[in-house]
Amino acid sequence: MEDFGDFEQYKVSSSTLTIPDSIYYIPNFITEDEEEILTNKINDSSKIKWVGLSNRRLQNWGGVVHAKGLIAEPLPIWLSIYGNKVSRLGIFDGKSPNHVLINEYLAGQGIMPHEDGPAFYPTVATLSLGSYTVINYYPKNWIPSDRQQVADYMAEPGRTVYRPREPSFSLLLQPRSLVITSKEAYTSYLHGIDEVQKDTIDEKVVNLGSCTGVKVGDNLERTTRLSLTIRYVPKAIQARFLIGK
Repeated sequence: MEDFGDFEQYKVSSSTLTIPDSIYYIPNFITEDEEEILTNKINDSSKIKWVGLSNRRLQNWGGVVHAKGLIAEPLPIWLSIYGNKVSRLGIFDGKSPNHVLINEYLAGQGIMPHEDGPAFYPTVATLSLGSYTVINYYPKNWIPSDRQQVADYMAEPGRTVYRPREPSFSLLLQPRSLVITSKEAYTSYLHGIDEVQKDTIDEKVVNLGSCTGVKVGDNLERTTRLSLTIRYVPKAIQARFLIGK
């Protein structure tokens, strides 16, 4: 069993920017061999597991999340192994994750700033495979002050999700890394990924000290990235019981 030592050593901090005291970044959370196994399992999954969106595709594992909780289905063994590995960090208050969302991002694809919502325990762990990405964080309480600002900013249809011109701070997520967002970082910030082919690393990337071989000013080319969003839904109903009713 891996021993990651004092969990607090992975806390992200900044001497120049104000960031929440509840983000953790663990480089090389899995090995290259584990990354290959997971990638193959995801790509070998039945085509019906993939759901195509306008700018990416995804797989949903563990059941359907709705306003009242989770209509639960068992995670496959190959996902449970890594869910249990995450749970051993103690981030879900002793519970094991029961929901995993897998997003595939091709170079140039991203996701609008958003929040994960109240159905989940207020901690999310994200495992990156294949490619790096830069994830941006925006204050959730941002409110446009006039009509022009509303026009200048983007809102995702059906959701109160705005995209400010500049993020408060960013993280570089390298392949095989795990980022954990909890407490204030979960409840008070939106997170999103720009739709770009490459990223220029700037001073807003606050975890460079934990990223090997990257410095401010570097230009990084994106390739295909698989993102495993690992979460725990406290209110879960087993699908077989729901059908039985």
